[in-house]
Amino acid sequence: MDMDKIRADLCSDIVHLNNCGAGLMPKPVLDAVINHLHREAEIGGYEAARDALPAIEHTYDAIATMLNCHRDEIAVVENATVAWDMAFYGFPLKRGDVVLTAMAEYASNYIAYLQRAQRDGIEIRVIPNDEHGQTDVAALASMIDDRVKLISITHAPTNGGLINPAAAIGKVAKDAGIPYLLDACQSAGQMPLDVEAIGCDFLSATGRKYLRGPRGTGFLYVRAGMLNKLDPPVLDLHSGIWTAPDRFEILPNARRFENWENYIAGKIGLGVAVDYALAIGLDAIAHRVQTLAKNLRARMAELPGVTVNDIGEKKSGIISFSIRDEDPQSVLETMQAKGINISTSGSTSTLLDMEQRGITAMNRLGLHYCNTEEELDRFLACLAAI
Repeated sequence: MDMDKIRADLCSDIVHLNNCGAGLMPKPVLDAVINHLHREAEIGGYEAARDALPAIEHTYDAIATMLNCHRDEIAVVENATVAWDMAFYGFPLKRGDVVLTAMAEYASNYIAYLQRAQRDGIEIRVIPNDEHGQTDVAALASMIDDRVKLISITHAPTNGGLINPAAAIGKVAKDAGIPYLLDACQSAGQMPLDVEAIGCDFLSATGRKYLRGPRGTGFLYVRAGMLNKLDPPVLDLHSGIWTAPDRFEILPNARRFENWENYIAGKIGLGVAVDYALAIGLDAIAHRVQTLAKNLRARMAELPGVTVNDIGEKKSGIISFSIRDEDPQSVLETMQAKGINISTSGSTSTLLDMEQRGITAMNRLGLHYCNTEEELDRFLACLAAI
């Protein structure tokens, strides 16, 4: 990993430890977005998009390469929530059907479960954690019956450091013949994601976090064999074709989950961001992120009054922590005044998990490969001072 080049591509000298919120775009991504916006201002949005068609189409190829799938299985949409919603709300569920999910499931997903429970009469069952705090795969297998129609799991939850055993869950799903939806919002760009190895049928992710892409971008993977099992919750003249006064046809690929108006500059930038990550290597990225995080957790745990709140057998670059008698928002503001970006996380983000652990709010940081040991020393010095 060429850290000199990586650091040279940064457009900021702030200590950015909030990559789990939004990563810093490297210069090639920023240039791609700005150049296209300039082109739109010069010749018009439609005309700029026409000229940029090869770059737009390349984004599908880049994401497909990253996920080990076909480009026709990819939809590029506004954000990870839209991507996930297209799969979940498009999935046929009726009264009495069961969705299995995880203790550390993200709020946006769980609210969608609750809405369909109220509206459609589905049942939500939560898989317990194992002794490490991750989704218990054996318990999952024991919970499957003929009413279970979908397994829906967050891969790397928004806090807690956890990486759920996605591939082991995928094996259970495949053996039982149950569709599997994986929320990879925090894992895309942080670690390799091979949909064949994982065994998921649907995968949603964002561009803005560990992929270091533009905000306002996300994508959805739908396995080709599952395309016709979903009914897109929204259609327009991009995702469907009006063929007669009383008929229409849906696009034959995953672009049926897109809509006409989209962020073209961001879409191009997303492809550049994926290329950037692939050039470094996702295995190398995962190794560096997890090594930095493991070392930082150990050093943080040595500080009096600091509690690291992370769980899971395998941990991500997200570190959650509490400081005795200190309000998380106050800690964030103190860090920010020192030029260090972190964030906070409240119980409403992962209600089941945080209530079970007796935590109402905590601080959170997200390390990335572009962070340096010197930056982490600055963070630790500030933490120790607090």
